[in-house]
Amino acid sequence: MGQIRPALLIIDMINNFDFTHGPILAQKALKIAEPIKEVKDQFNQQQLPVIFINDHYNLWQADYHRIIEHCRNQYSGPIYKKVLPGENDFFLIKPKHSAFYGTALNTLLHQLTVNTLIVTGIAGNICVLFTANDAYMREYKLLIPNDCIASADDQDNQYALMMMKNVLKAEVKSSQNLSTLYHVNKPSLIE
Repeated sequence: MGQIRPALLIIDMINNFDFTHGPILAQKALKIAEPIKEVKDQFNQQQLPVIFINDHYNLWQADYHRIIEHCRNQYSGPIYKKVLPGENDFFLIKPKHSAFYGTALNTLLHQLTVNTLIVTGIAGNICVLFTANDAYMREYKLLIPNDCIASADDQDNQYALMMMKNVLKAEVKSSQNLSTLYHVNKPSLIE
């Protein structure tokens, strides 16, 4: 495949959890927030692209501050304290489940010359799975840290991981074990 040029996708971690099983998913999202933050910090240190893709909550503005204010509640607050976009991170809104559908994600990835995606976030069996599927159809290599995705139902989450591994040819491991696969030594600007 050649050189790995990765991007980290963080899906729907800015969330109001105002739906059936929302409080359950919020508890599980809080558990994955720290491992996602650790991967994000590694990407930021290596100056690799971090892309947040989020539901728009009918605000239709890619302004994560407004979306956070809209979503702020007892469930979301602890998660925001761990995982928020930084000044050099990208932020896109999506109208449906897949991060590719109706967004500029594919164009952005091409501009960044990305060929490998580390997909994280919620819900593993819906938005993460649909995004991974669309990424696979666009011929991106997939790395899925199994401690960085969550679904309201643990069985659904395991099924989604199995589908990503068996059907979408994703590498599924813990976030600590994936870091050697996406660690990039930047070439010197002086040759």
